[in-house]
Amino acid sequence: MIKKAVIPAAGLGTRFLPATKAQPKEMLPIIDTPTIQFVVQEAVDSGIDDILIVSGKGKRAIEDHFDRNQELESILQEKQDEDAYNAVRHIGDMANIHYIRQKELNGLGDAISYGRQHVGNEAFAVLLGDTIIDSIIPVTQQLIDLYEQYNQSVVAVEEVPQEIVFRYGVIGGKKLTDTLWQVTEMVEKPDVDKSPSNLAFAGRYILTPEIFQALEDTPPGKNNELQLTDAMIRMGEFQSIYAHRIEGKRYDIGNKLDYLKTMVEFGLKRKEFADELMGFLKNIVKS
Repeated sequence: MIKKAVIPAAGLGTRFLPATKAQPKEMLPIIDTPTIQFVVQEAVDSGIDDILIVSGKGKRAIEDHFDRNQELESILQEKQDEDAYNAVRHIGDMANIHYIRQKELNGLGDAISYGRQHVGNEAFAVLLGDTIIDSIIPVTQQLIDLYEQYNQSVVAVEEVPQEIVFRYGVIGGKKLTDTLWQVTEMVEKPDVDKSPSNLAFAGRYILTPEIFQALEDTPPGKNNELQLTDAMIRMGEFQSIYAHRIEGKRYDIGNKLDYLKTMVEFGLKRKEFADELMGFLKNIVKS
């Protein structure tokens, strides 16, 4: 049973400057909810209540967000604003959340290595802190179900246009079902004409604890950073790794255009905004 998760959230968010000069990119709101709250909620909805957030300098706002704010709660109670009070209380009660700082920004693999003591000898989930996946069944739960079937590491993938595979880590493998592959190859940001497929990592993983030794034995890769993909390649030499094509839609909050698109789509999902927002968008298109 997977009961622990690691959420890397230490990046500087330079593509969102100046907005991220004094706040973490993971705290950028989708309407009224910070991005990382969606991520934590996915872990909780997947049965995980023990979460380690790997943060960095200037990320204190994440800790403050998931902490209790009794003064604010008291004000909301006095105003009898029950909806806001319940929303704020829910944030503080979501899960047991722990924090550790990544001392240097040395890549995703390095960030995950900080979870070694917290995770111990258990398989665990990894959810990237700037990636939201909207799905009926939480994607982390989808991966957990497959882990319990195969007892091996499982990664989430999605199909992306072939011409942009160079932006992602990509897998190749033996197709087992319409949504499942046994991984035989992993490449970090491959050349378009050399990519083994168009199945790109989607920001969710179930990893066995052997990943920590693999990370320790893996030298720095692209950009002189410790790449998780490289460590998984090493781990794949002595155990199987599976890839599951996600059932859901991934929203990457890592760039401005995708962030704008996400804001619009989530606005259209909200009943209080949907009709007026749709009318607004139609008027823009007409003009």
